[in-house]
This record gives sequence, structure tokens and C-alpha cells, in this order.
Amino acid sequence: MSFKDPYDPKKIEPKWQAYWEEHRCFQVREEADRPKFYLLEMFPYPSGRIHMGHVRNYTIGDVLARFLKMRGYNVLHPMGWDAFGMPAENAAIKNKTHPAAWTKENIKAMRAQLQRLGFSYDWDREIATCEPEYYRWEQKIFIEMYEKGLAYKKKSLVNWCPSCQTVLANEQVEQGLCWRCDSPVEQKPLEQWFLKITDYAEELLQETYNLKGWPERVLTMQREWIGKSQGAEAVFKVEGSGEEILVFTTRPDTLYGVTFLSLAAEHPLIDALVKDEGKRRELAEFRERVRKIDRDKRVADAYEKEGIPLGLNAVHPLTGEKVPLFAANFVLMEYGTGAVMAVPAHDQRDFDFAKKYGLPIRLVIENAAAGVVRDEILKNAYVEPGTMVASAPFDGMGSEEAKGAIVKLLESQKVGRSKITYKLRDWGVSRQRYWGAPIPIVYCPDCGAVPEKIENLPVKLPLDVEFTGEGGSPLAKLESFVQAPCPKCGKPARRETDTFDTFMESSWYFLRYLSPKD
Repeated sequence: MSFKDPYDPKKIEPKWQAYWEEHRCFQVREEADRPKFYLLEMFPYPSGRIHMGHVRNYTIGDVLARFLKMRGYNVLHPMGWDAFGMPAENAAIKNKTHPAAWTKENIKAMRAQLQRLGFSYDWDREIATCEPEYYRWEQKIFIEMYEKGLAYKKKSLVNWCPSCQTVLANEQVEQGLCWRCDSPVEQKPLEQWFLKITDYAEELLQETYNLKGWPERVLTMQREWIGKSQGAEAVFKVEGSGEEILVFTTRPDTLYGVTFLSLAAEHPLIDALVKDEGKRRELAEFRERVRKIDRDKRVADAYEKEGIPLGLNAVHPLTGEKVPLFAANFVLMEYGTGAVMAVPAHDQRDFDFAKKYGLPIRLVIENAAAGVVRDEILKNAYVEPGTMVASAPFDGMGSEEAKGAIVKLLESQKVGRSKITYKLRDWGVSRQRYWGAPIPIVYCPDCGAVPEKIENLPVKLPLDVEFTGEGGSPLAKLESFVQAPCPKCGKPARRETDTFDTFMESSWYFLRYLSPKD
């Protein structure tokens, strides 16, 4: 071929692609004398066909893989398919087909496209997360986490998409809408499986400081997502009952400025304490309104603050004063303790709420220009540090110094303690959909929740199901799947019918490439 000849991809590309295939040029073998390089690209969801976004990303990876190979590296450059998830199930319902068939057809077409593009993948290591050979290891990982107390089930308020009929992770809710179908997301109480990632919050945070070469905005985003806060917990006893309300605050210096407590509308103490039928009806209506509000909107500064008085008082742990209780739309049950001590003089959200409902505003921190602060507090909360006032033994002390001193007083009187919290929440991994890996748990009337025996894995997803798009997951109606012997006692029991969130599969696939046939 002369450089004067025009480049003919239809002629040139197939020739060399056939050569690469025949000589297995991209198959990785163990070669101890060569340096290794693992080039990982995010695997695609087999949604239909490869698009230009895929081509761009995979071309970048392929250029790097070939460059390193030419420099003598033994390059592992694999490819696979993130094959479980809602789109396949929704497409199956729409097109009256099976998600397995829809997914298999798309994988076949997309693989052919990638091969025609000539990317240097080791196709011997190809994986698809919907295959039992893949998700059996995921089920094993889950069982091991369960046995170590890192997987558990509890009732929790979840993001519920009424259109997709499933739970959404926080990251799958975008401006109050489902990331897949744009339906408004609701809050719904459901029994869910969780992974205890909060046990690793501090470790995750510290590791962000060891990441070299990462964009600072990404690291900042991760640190804010983990959301470490240093502060204190304080106990407010509910007047006329044996109940207590635990609150967390990053501003213990403002404790003497508390004039009310705000509770999440879903706080379980509300049901236990409010007996008046009229108030309970008012609460039910309020909760229904709150349930339809996106979490991000509820805590947004610009969102209108609403609440209803509960007709109950708590007792201030240091002063003994009565503090009224409110159910408020801006307090989330899953963050902190689900209760907030309200200091309207020094928190803008509490200030707006107090102004709206005519509640007291008590200044407990001033700066040198005390008069200016007192005038300003009529318009906005004063959130800066300053000098303590109206705070009993701490008057005249700097507010930063007072934080530690007030915590020590709480601890000495056994009504509080120093506390570190994180915004990071445990990961809810249950989904009420069919097209996902079965959760390997069996419910026995005698033994309770029992993990499947390792030797019985994988718990295979049955293919003989009927799709209507109504009434939740068809797995729950498939008695041949649901009925199972208890792995512990052998008596008749029932399988878990929720499946894993598809992010479970995509959180460890890079490990499977290293040993794809085991």
C-alpha cells in the first residue's frame, strides 16, 4: 500500500481485525518478566446499540492500552456488560418480550459493534452481570457481609417511584424525579436490606486525602457526600412522659438559645406521644404533604418551612425550661436523630420558622458591636462567632471556647456528650423488581431470616415469569421460586423476592475480570 492510496476502512480494518483474532493478539497471559498494567473502562449497559459517547470513551482507553502494550507492558484490557436493571424490564413489558432475550440481543449487537471498531479487548474475559456465574459471587459476598453484621434489614423511608414500582437510591433521584422515567418520587416506608457502609465513613474520608492526581472538585464532592460533622448530642426529656428526644448539633455554643424542637414528620415518638384525635388527623394530612416532597427540596434553604405544633413540651437539659415540640417539613428522619434543637437567633432556617409561627428568638451570641447584632437579629439570624450572653455560667466567654465547655457540662450532668456524625447513610440495596440478582435470604417461621448455604449458590433468577407491569415484581407471585426449604432446619420457608440494586453488580466487576471463569 502506498501512502498515496486512499484509506479504505472496509478493506483495511477487516484484514487486521482478522489477524488480531487469529493470533489472539490481545489475550492476556501470565508473564512474570513483563510489567503489568490493568486498563479498566466503565462497562456499558446493553440498552440497544453503541452510541458516539461510548465510541469516544472507549477510543481513549484503546489508545492508552495500545500505547502501553507497545512500551512493553502486559496490558489487561477487558470488556463486559452491566446487564441487570430496570430498563430491560420496562422494555420487556413494553415490547412483550423477556428481559433476558432483550438483553442478550442487545449484547450481541453491541459486541459486534465494538469488535468492528477494532478495540483491543481481551474477549476471553468478557462478563455479563446477569449470568448466574457472575452473580453467585455477589451473593456469596452478601452472605459473608450478613454473617459479619454488615448487611441487615430494617423498615425505612425510601425513595419510591410509583411508575417504576421500585425503590431508588438517593443518587437516582434528580430534582425530585426518577432518573429513569422522570416521575415524581415519593417517600414510602418499606422493609429494606442495607449494607453498613457507615462503619467505614472515616476510613473513606481519610482515603480521599491519599488520592493523587484527582480533580479537587471531585475530592471536595466526595468529602461533602461523606459529610463529617463534629458536635454534641443533648437529651431533652418530654414533659409528662418517660420519653426522651436526642438531638445532634454542631453548635453546642447556642444551646441556651433553644426555643423549640423540630421533629421529622415521620419521627416515631410523634405517634407514641400525640393522643388527641384532631391533632392526629392534622398530622396525617401534614405527613401526606411531606411524603410527596423531594428530600433535597425539604432541606433547601429556599424551600418554604412548614410545621405543626404537637401540643407537647420538652425540658431543656441545662435550664429546665419548657420547650415546645413541632413537626417540621425540613427535618429528615434519616439524618442525625430526626430531631433538631431550634435556635432561631443563630440559624436562618430556624429563624424563618420562628418568624412564621411567632416563636421566641433568644440571642445568646454577640460580637463587639452588640447593638448592631441586636438590631440585625430582627431581620436575620446571627451565625458568626462572638461573645456568649444569656448563657448562665458561660457569659463573656468566646463562643468557640464555649463549645467545649458546654459539652463538658452536658457530660458531667449525663444529659449529653461529644459526638461525630456523618451525612453518609447506609446503602439500601433492595429493589422490588424482577430483573436483578436474587437476594440469597430465606425466611423461616422458626429460624427467622437465614442466608442460603454457600454450596447452594447461585440462587438463580427464574426465567419462567409473566410480565404485566402491574402489582410489583413477578417473583413474589412465582411459588416455584418463593417456596424453599430453610437452609438451617429444613422446614418449609419462603425466599426473599426483592433483588439487588444493579449498582451492586457494577461495584465489583473489575475484580471479576481478573478471574472470569472461576
